[in-house]
Amino acid sequence: MIPLLRLLKILAVFARYRLEEFVPRQHLPLLMRWLFAVLPLWLLPRCDASLSRGERLRLALEALGPVFIKFGQLLSTRPDVVPLDIAKELSNLQDDVPPFDNDEFIAIIEASFGQKVSEVFGDFEREPLASASVAQVHAAKLQDGREVVVKVIRPGIGKVIEQDVALMLLLARLVQTLLEDGWRMHPVEVVEDYRLTILDELDLQREAANASQLRRNFEGSDKLYVPEIYWDYCRPDVLVMERIYGIPVTDIEALKAQNTNIKLLAERGVEIFFTQVFEHNFFHADMHPGNIFVSRINPAQPQYIGVDCAIVGSLSREDQYYLARNLLAIFRRDYRQVAELHVECGWVPSTTRIADFEAAIRTVCEPVFEKPLGEISYGQILVSLFKTAQRFDMEVQPSLVLLQKTLLNIEGLGRQLYPELDLWTTAKPFMEQWMRNRFHPKTLLHELQRYGPEWLEKFPQVPDLLFEAADQIRHLEQVIPEVQRAAKQIAEEGQQQQHKRYDRWLGVAALGAAVVLAAPQYMSSFASLPLTSVIAGGLGLYWLLRR
Repeated sequence: MIPLLRLLKILAVFARYRLEEFVPRQHLPLLMRWLFAVLPLWLLPRCDASLSRGERLRLALEALGPVFIKFGQLLSTRPDVVPLDIAKELSNLQDDVPPFDNDEFIAIIEASFGQKVSEVFGDFEREPLASASVAQVHAAKLQDGREVVVKVIRPGIGKVIEQDVALMLLLARLVQTLLEDGWRMHPVEVVEDYRLTILDELDLQREAANASQLRRNFEGSDKLYVPEIYWDYCRPDVLVMERIYGIPVTDIEALKAQNTNIKLLAERGVEIFFTQVFEHNFFHADMHPGNIFVSRINPAQPQYIGVDCAIVGSLSREDQYYLARNLLAIFRRDYRQVAELHVECGWVPSTTRIADFEAAIRTVCEPVFEKPLGEISYGQILVSLFKTAQRFDMEVQPSLVLLQKTLLNIEGLGRQLYPELDLWTTAKPFMEQWMRNRFHPKTLLHELQRYGPEWLEKFPQVPDLLFEAADQIRHLEQVIPEVQRAAKQIAEEGQQQQHKRYDRWLGVAALGAAVVLAAPQYMSSFASLPLTSVIAGGLGLYWLLRR
C-alpha cells in the first residue's frame, strides 16, 4: 500500500528539481498529468536552472530520504543502465543521516540479548560513531576489555523500505511502459535487485557470515585485513565486531603524512580484486571508499582493511573461466575470440552472427586502445562490452553486473590514489598465471579429490544407466515410425480442413459476386437475372453444399 502523502511528496520533489526531463509530462498517464495540472506545484521554489540533470537527480534523491539515497547509490554502480554522467554524479550521494535516539538503540540491544547493556558490555559509548540509512554504529568494550563496534538495524526501517520500494516499482513500470527505450534500462529488474539487496542488509547475521568468510580467505595476508566477528554477540538485528583504527582510503594527505607507499597501495587494490574473483570466487561487492581503510602498522607495505560485507558476489565456474578468457582476448585485441566466447558461454544467443558481433566489439574497443595504457579504463571497457552485447540480446547477468561495479570501484579508487596506475600491467600476469594453474596437474588432482567421492558413489549405477539408455534408444526406434505416420495423418487432415475453409470462402465470395452482379432492376424476376450472376450464384451454392 503506497501512502498518498508520500506520493504527493514525490510529485513535489519531481516538480521542484525539474525531473520532467527524465519522464516528459506528455508521456505520463492522464491521471498524473491531471495531478500536475491541478496541484499548485508551480508555487514550490525551483532549483537552480544551471544544475546538470545528474545534480538535480542527486538532490531529489537526497530530499526523498534514506531509502532513495541507497537506491541512488545502487544506480551509481549501474552504468550499464543509466547514462555515465548520471552514474558519476550519483556516486557523490552521502549516506550520513541523523542518528536515532540512543535510548532506543540500547532498548534494541537489551531486547535482543535479554540483558542490560551493562551486563553485555564492559563499557558502552552512548554517542554513535556513524549513522546511516539502514543501521547505526556505536563503540563498546566487551567484559574482557576487547574493543568492538556494535551495529544495530534502524527501528521501523523495514516498513519504510517496503513502502518506498513499492513506490519505486510503480515508477519503474511507468518508465518501462511510457518511455520509448525504457525497457532497455530494465528499470523493474533494477528495483527488484535493489529490494533484495537492501532486505539482505537488514539481516546482520548474513553480513557477519560474509565477513567471516572473507576474513578466512585472507587469513595471514599482508594485503587485506577483515575485522573479527564476535558470533556470541551477533543477532539478526545486532552485529558486534572488532574495532579497527585505520586511515580512510580517501584521506590522501594522512596517507602521505605516514609515508605510505601509494603506488604499491594502488596495485595491491587491483591484486585483491582479482584474487577475490578468480582464486576465492567470493568478492566484496560494495568496496566504495567509505568501506575501506588503510592500516597504520606498516606504511611501506600498506595493508587494506575492509568493513561492511553486506553485499558480496560470486561467479559460476563457467563464468569465471569465460570471463578470464574474455579479458585476455580483449587486451590482445582478439575481437573474434571475444565474440565467439560470448556465444560459446551462452551470454548471447547461439543464432548471433559472429562477424557482426565482432565488428561491434571492435568499434567499441579500438578507439580506447589508441590511448596510453595508463589512461585506459578497463572497467569502462567491460561496461561498454556488456552494453554492446545487450544490443545482441544479451540478458542482464546479476553476477557480472556486481563484478563490473566492483571493478569500476577498484579502478576508480586506484586511479585516485595513483593516477598513473596501469591496471592491466598489474592484472595481466595474475590472469595468465590463473589460466595456467587451472589446467595444472595439481589443480586437476585437487578437483579429483574434491569430486572423486561423489563420482565413486555414482559409479555402481553407471551400468544400469547405460542399459536403460540402450532400452530407451530401442524403444525410440520402434516409436519413430508411429510418430511419423501420426504426423503425416495430422498434416493431411490439416490440409483437408484448409481446403474446406478455402471452399467456404470461395462459396461466400461467389454468392457475394452474384448479389453484386444482380442489379436492383433485375431483382423483380428470376428470368431477368444476368447469366453471370446466375453462374456465380450456382458456383457459390455448389462449393458451400459440397463441404
